[in-house]
Amino acid sequence: MKYKNIITIAAIFLSLVSCSSDETYIGGSISGGNSEITSVFPMPPAQWMGANDPYYSAGYTGDIMPFFDNGKFHIYFLHDAQNKPAGKGFHDIHEFLSTDLAHFTYEGQTIPYGQTTDSDFAVGTGSVVKVGNLYYFYYTGHNGLPAFLQSNARESVLCATSPDLKNWTKISSFKITAPAGYYNYDFRDPHVFYNEDLKKYSMLVSTQTDPGRKAVLLHFTSADPASGKWDVQTPLYTTTPQENYLMMECADIFKMGNYWYLMFSENWSGNTGTHYKMATSLNGPWTTPQNDMIDGEYFYAGKTASDGNKRYVFGWNARKTPENDLGNKDWAGNMVIHELIQNTDGTLGTQSPKAVIDLFSKKSITAEVEVTLGNTTVNNESYALQGTAEKAMVTFKPIGKKARIKAEVTLANNSGTAGFAFHTNDTGVYYKIVFDIAQGKIKGFNSASQEVTRISYPFQTGVKYDVEIIAEGSVVVLYINGKAALTNRIYGRDKNKWGLVSEGQNAIITNLQVTQPE
Repeated sequence: MKYKNIITIAAIFLSLVSCSSDETYIGGSISGGNSEITSVFPMPPAQWMGANDPYYSAGYTGDIMPFFDNGKFHIYFLHDAQNKPAGKGFHDIHEFLSTDLAHFTYEGQTIPYGQTTDSDFAVGTGSVVKVGNLYYFYYTGHNGLPAFLQSNARESVLCATSPDLKNWTKISSFKITAPAGYYNYDFRDPHVFYNEDLKKYSMLVSTQTDPGRKAVLLHFTSADPASGKWDVQTPLYTTTPQENYLMMECADIFKMGNYWYLMFSENWSGNTGTHYKMATSLNGPWTTPQNDMIDGEYFYAGKTASDGNKRYVFGWNARKTPENDLGNKDWAGNMVIHELIQNTDGTLGTQSPKAVIDLFSKKSITAEVEVTLGNTTVNNESYALQGTAEKAMVTFKPIGKKARIKAEVTLANNSGTAGFAFHTNDTGVYYKIVFDIAQGKIKGFNSASQEVTRISYPFQTGVKYDVEIIAEGSVVVLYINGKAALTNRIYGRDKNKWGLVSEGQNAIITNLQVTQPE
């Protein structure tokens, strides 16, 4: 995870603050405990510490640490509070619980942050592993206070244990700091798994060489985590001169079929987001796919969990500051989950989880045409947009908070763009998600026509592409052919018109369907 600057607030909010006008929380207590979340892309509710604590704060979902056990996904995440009173820590670990990844309960705080003198004054990303009958939660301790840094490392690996995944006890005697040759200022995000090849437990830690400041995934092993003894090994992966990543955050490693996959997130290069490598052996060599991105840059810190049948990647859709269409990308937001698929060549693709699709399977609504611009032909649910001479566009009435849009899109030209427009208004500005056939990319542009996110996709003329869009509030995720996803943040989407647009391209959109949950 990346720690943003924390602005302390002298005045503490004492009134009840709702998490979002887009979210509703039903049942349970304000401090968690079986609070149902009616959201596809959830955020934590307000007042999570309870009515007797003055820390009233709505919050966002930060780095996610999923763990599947006994038929349930325990979805741990870093809680990013909107308001942080002076002297309090931040990014404590909270939990969503789900059996199908379409319905969630908020379970409250799991691991609290520490005091100003503790290594975990701020808490960072980690992972859960079961050893015998005990669960181990390895997580990041972060304390950047000047007084603490005089005699301590800024970041370290800490541990808590639990017999039931609910009640966690911090192990005060456990701490791993950066060994000689590595940078203790950036030393975080432990990912622990049982290494069948070594018959030991392995831990990957995101750090840098010192000196040199090259990003590495440092490797530790332990024959018995209960002993607290972890031995440093050579790095599992080191950034190449071509990549030159500053940090490889929130690493994950897993096997699907005949391939191993190494996943991490990077936030400082010209290609920010969640990346992956692949190999036929846990020890590499690791190769980089032609498209090594899981999603665009508005999906970050992707980590995975499997129910034994399918594997899913969990990340957060960045919010914007200020929270409007032209705001800057900021840390944390809503949780977004993709199902991972494996292509025949071993590369990874993404599609919407089936349970999410099922939410939108019964209630259909009509896409009501508002306006057509340029050379546009409308025939039932089919739309021909001849946009080579001038922009062609059709807009529809708003479709509300939650909607699933399905369509088939065919591009006729080797240049230009075509796709979907959202948050359209009477001034003619809109956010658009378009297919750029010449550059081989799906792109998101804000209402100032600034490109804000993108992902590669090999478009061809005359090919019909199946498009699915899941929209809830300001979160809009586009899937194509069950192969790729592009996550977007579009404020005002649910209250404004949307549409189809083609510029420098002739496009045909057929079988346009809109459905909502019952």
